[in-house]
Amino acid sequence: MSQPELTLYYREGCHLCDDMLQALRGLQPCLGFELRVVDVDRDPDLQRRYDEWVPVLSHDEREICHYRLDEDALREALQPQVIAGEYSHGKHGKHGKHGK
Repeated sequence: MSQPELTLYYREGCHLCDDMLQALRGLQPCLGFELRVVDVDRDPDLQRRYDEWVPVLSHDEREICHYRLDEDALREALQPQVIAGEYSHGKHGKHGKHGK
């Protein structure tokens, strides 16, 4: 069975992005996920979508959290019984959805 793939939307020079990336790299061995890191400034559509919200962590196009890593929401998102993105923190982590 393949590992779930998470996407981290980030920006170069963003300290919150660096913090979330470092935390995710630390959790990767024990939680078993692939991590795709995407610089929003390399794509105008992503830049418009995520501009002030980075870092944003998502799984299957559903936001898990933004600004700071919500480890509980991450663990819940990686559970196989999670259906249709209904995470216990209101679908989008305890920080809420930013829109779009």
